[in-house]
Amino acid sequence: QVQLVESGGGLVQPGGSLRLSCAASGSISRYVMYWYRQAPGKQREVVATIGTTGLTNYADSVKGRFTISRENGKNTVTLQMNNLKPEDTAVYFCKAHLAPLYGSGDYWGQGTQVTVSS
Repeated sequence: QVQLVESGGGLVQPGGSLRLSCAASGSISRYVMYWYRQAPGKQREVVATIGTTGLTNYADSVKGRFTISRENGKNTVTLQMNNLKPEDTAVYFCKAHLAPLYGSGDYWGQGTQVTVSS
């Protein structure tokens, strides 16, 4: 079991950048890590995924603008967001999904607000 804490959200102008971090209370090496987001009135959606081997996947809406990375030694996952758009405004959540080889379990952070506005 891990506890997750996101940080790095804030207010940024369109075209700007933010770097979100997700700090875990323990080792994340056995977890597939996700960034989700939820905009007001909308369902939570997957933004980016990084597997235990470092394989990444992105939602079409953020490809080429967002980059997910992980540092297992520091128990952190990062989401670098560039060329932000107003439609990126949402609460961003980190999730840890235990890889099936090791069992089952999903753990969520509390979220961090990202607002893109001029």
